[in-house]
Amino acid sequence: MFEKEDLLKIARTPMPFGKYQGRLLIDLPEPYLLWFVDRGFPAGDLGRLMQLTLEIKINGLDGLITPLKLSQDS
Repeated sequence: MFEKEDLLKIARTPMPFGKYQGRLLIDLPEPYLLWFVDRGFPAGDLGRLMQLTLEIKINGLDGLITPLKLSQDS
């Protein structure tokens, strides 16, 4: 089951490296996340959140995460 804290992290955590550095985890393209399935997700919390993000996207639930993003005015 999804934890509220994890969903908030997915909505508000920027990717720290790579082609999509700075993009929020929920905004990462699904093909990019699928690339990590074959190559291995990063260790630790980031990898776990990326795997959860992929599950959310595969199941079409990313629209539920969008309202959790911080607004640019915050």
